[in-house]
Amino acid sequence: MFNLWFGALFMLVHFSLFLLGYRLFGRVGVYAWIGMATVLANIQVVKTIDIYGIVLTLGNTMYGTIYLASDLLNEKYGKKEAKKAVWFGFFTLIASTVIMQMALRFNPQADELALANNDAMHQLFGLMPRIALGSLCAYFISQFLDVRIYSLLKKTFPKPGQLWIRNNGSTVVSQLVDTFVFTTIAFAYFYDWQTWLSVFITTYLIKFLVSICSTPFLYAARNFTFKDDNEQAASQ
Repeated sequence: MFNLWFGALFMLVHFSLFLLGYRLFGRVGVYAWIGMATVLANIQVVKTIDIYGIVLTLGNTMYGTIYLASDLLNEKYGKKEAKKAVWFGFFTLIASTVIMQMALRFNPQADELALANNDAMHQLFGLMPRIALGSLCAYFISQFLDVRIYSLLKKTFPKPGQLWIRNNGSTVVSQLVDTFVFTTIAFAYFYDWQTWLSVFITTYLIKFLVSICSTPFLYAARNFTFKDDNEQAASQ
């Protein structure tokens, strides 16, 4: 029961902080969020939780906010800005993975605390290359797919009230592809077919739920106005 209601709070905090970051820092805040989210989502995913007998991995909520961020950029600033954000997140994940793998290669100080901290770091970030490989492939394919589908839906359903169609329509397809690619690379070799299928289904359902719940926050973020946005619009 605790994991259920705390999970709902966990999701609310993610969306609220994303909204606050955009309100305070504008477009730069969205880019910063994407960079942070790509790293934290791949750290959180090593932790599994149980909700009424269903085993879930963390990271799905944080990863879902990346779609929220790219859809917001596409909605307000266009396809070019959304693609730039995807590349930014891609670079952030590669850079953090390389740096942390190099950090693990250092020999720790020979005392009990330093050795314990080193073991903990290896336990956490030692899994990162495999997870990062799955995440990079899934991220690269699904994010660009999301941007493309969102742009097409934006032309088909251009009205402000149809934002929920653009948002959820692009996400439902791109996250299906993302989940399949990630779970296949990260987990298929280590789990049997039934376990992999269970992880795939629950992961996708959670991501889809996150997408649905993020829609009101996307509506709110769309209504924020900034001085540099007005200057850019005037120059075009």
